[in-house]
Amino acid sequence: MTATAPREEQLWSRCAGCASLLYRKRLRRNLDVCPECGEHARLGAPERLRQLVDPGSLRPLADRLPEADPIDFVDVVPYPHRLTAARASTGLVEAVVCATATIGGHPVAMAVMDFRFLGGSLGCAVGELITRTAERALDERIPLVLVTASGGARMQEGALSLMQMATVSQAIAALREAGLLTVSVLTDPTYGGVAASFATNTDLVLAESGARMGFAGPRVIRQVTGRALPEGFQTADFLLRHGQVDMVVQRRSLRGRLVALLAATHAGAPTRPSVPRQEPASHRERLADDAAAAARPPATPAADGTAAVRDAWDTVRMARHPGRPTTLDYLDSVFDGFVELHGDRLGADCPAIVGGVARLAGRHVMVIGHQKGHTTAELVARNFGMASPAGHRKALRLMRLAARLGLPVVTLVDTPGADPGVSAEEHGQAAAIAENILALTVLPTPVLAVITGEGGSGGALALAVADRVLMLENAVYSVISPEGCAAILWPDRSAAPQAARALRLSAPDLRRLGVVDEVVPEPPAAAHDDPAETALRLRAALLANLLPLLDVPPAMLVRLRRQRFRRFGATRAGQRAGVR
Repeated sequence: MTATAPREEQLWSRCAGCASLLYRKRLRRNLDVCPECGEHARLGAPERLRQLVDPGSLRPLADRLPEADPIDFVDVVPYPHRLTAARASTGLVEAVVCATATIGGHPVAMAVMDFRFLGGSLGCAVGELITRTAERALDERIPLVLVTASGGARMQEGALSLMQMATVSQAIAALREAGLLTVSVLTDPTYGGVAASFATNTDLVLAESGARMGFAGPRVIRQVTGRALPEGFQTADFLLRHGQVDMVVQRRSLRGRLVALLAATHAGAPTRPSVPRQEPASHRERLADDAAAAARPPATPAADGTAAVRDAWDTVRMARHPGRPTTLDYLDSVFDGFVELHGDRLGADCPAIVGGVARLAGRHVMVIGHQKGHTTAELVARNFGMASPAGHRKALRLMRLAARLGLPVVTLVDTPGADPGVSAEEHGQAAAIAENILALTVLPTPVLAVITGEGGSGGALALAVADRVLMLENAVYSVISPEGCAAILWPDRSAAPQAARALRLSAPDLRRLGVVDEVVPEPPAAAHDDPAETALRLRAALLANLLPLLDVPPAMLVRLRRQRFRRFGATRAGQRAGVR
C-alpha cells in the first residue's frame, strides 16, 4: 500500500497490487490486506505481534545491547549514522522484536523481524537477540516462533554478520535436540542469510500469502544469468510447488493455524529430561583446549606481516587467481588414497562439490570441498565452484556418513558463493545451505575447515561451521563480494577495491576478529607459484589442528563448537580495537 502521509495518520491508502484507493480504517480491520485483490501489505514487528498474540500476554525481552560497529564500516554514510536513522524512523532498537507471549493460550517465545529497520538485515545484535530468545525457549521448554522479514546478512558488519547464521542455527539445533517445536513464518521479503539459516531450518515453515523467499534475489539472478524469471518466481505459491514450505496461509488465518499447530504439539509433547543450557567449560574441557593450543605451532610472524601490508583488493585478486590450487589438487598432494563419492541421492551430482574418503598421515578422513578448476572449460564444467542444492545435499550426505563411520571431516572452501541460478532456487538452495549449517552444529565427529581461496557468503559457511577454521594467507572470507557490496552501498561497482578494504575480508583481519583460528602461511609469492610447498604447509597445519580434536569426546566436541560460534553474538570492544 502506498500513501504520502505517515502510515498511522493517513486516511487513505493505495493498494500496491491493484491500485485501488482504500479507506485506512477498513484496511486495518482487514489486517492490512487489500479487500479488492488480496495484496498483503508489509507489517512492522509491533503490528505483527498485536495480530498474533493473545491480548495482554506479551512480555518483551530485554533488547539493550552494546553499540555495534565491529569493523568501523563506512560507505557513502558511516554505519552508526544509518543505525541512528533507522532507530529514529522505526522507534525500534534493532531489526527484531523479541518477547514471550501466548497464542491461543499456548506459551511461546517469539522473534519478529522488521524490514523497516535497515531492510531487516541480520547483524550481530539481531543474531544475539534471536539467540537469546531461543535460549529462553529452551529454559522455559516452550516452542519458538520466528517471523522473518529480511534482505539478508548486514554487510556493514562484514564476516561477523555471516557468523550469525551459524549462531542462531545452533540455538535452533539445541531446541531440536530437546524436542521443542520451532516454527518460522516467512513474510515478504525473506532473502539471503536469513533464508539460508533460521528461516528454513526450523521444524515447520509457514509462508504468508504473497511472501517471497530465496537465497539470491531476483535482480541478482537476472544479472548473473541474463534470463527472464518465470511468473511468480520465489513467491509463496512457487515455494509450495517446489516443496520448500509446509503451507501457505492467508494473514487472516495465520493466528488460527499457529494455534492449531501449537495445540497439537502440546498434546503430543514427549516427556523427556530437560537439556541444560551451555555452562562455562569444565576443567577437563579447558585441558582439551589447552592441549589443542599446545599442539598448534605458533603463527609465523612473516606470514602475518606479509598479509597485513598487502592491499585487500590485491588479496581478493590473489584468491581468485586461476592457477591457485583447487580441492582436487590438494586431494592429490596433501591426502592419500582419495576415493570420490558421488550424488545427493535425490537425483543429481553437483560437480562444484567433490568429496569422499581419503587418508591423512595414515588416518582415514572424509574430505569435502568446492572445486573450481584452472582452465575456462574446467571452470564452466564446475560452475566456477558455485554449489547447487544438490551439491550441498551431497556434502550433507557425506558429513552424516562420516559421523556414522566415526571419520573426522575436513572441508576445503573455495567458492564465490552458492549457485544463484533459477534452478537452484527451484530446488531449495536456501534450505540446503541452512540444513548443512544445522547439521554441522551437531555433527558428533571432529570438523576442520580451511578457507583455501574465496570464502563467499552462505555458500562458504555451508562447509565452514567447524571446530577449527583455518585460512590460507592469501584467501578471503566475506559476507558478500566486494563488487556486490559496492553495487549496493556505493554509487557504482568501480568502488569494489574500497569495499574490499571496508569489509575486512583478509586472513589477518579475520584472525583478529576471531572468525578464523589460524592463518596458514603461503610461499613468499603465493600458493599458485609453489603448489608443492603450499601443500606441505597445509598438511602440517591440518595435522597440528586435527590430532588434538581426535581425543575430545563427541559430546564435548559439539559443545565446544557451539561455544565457538556463540561468541559471535554481542560485539566485543576488543574485536573492534583489533581491526583498527
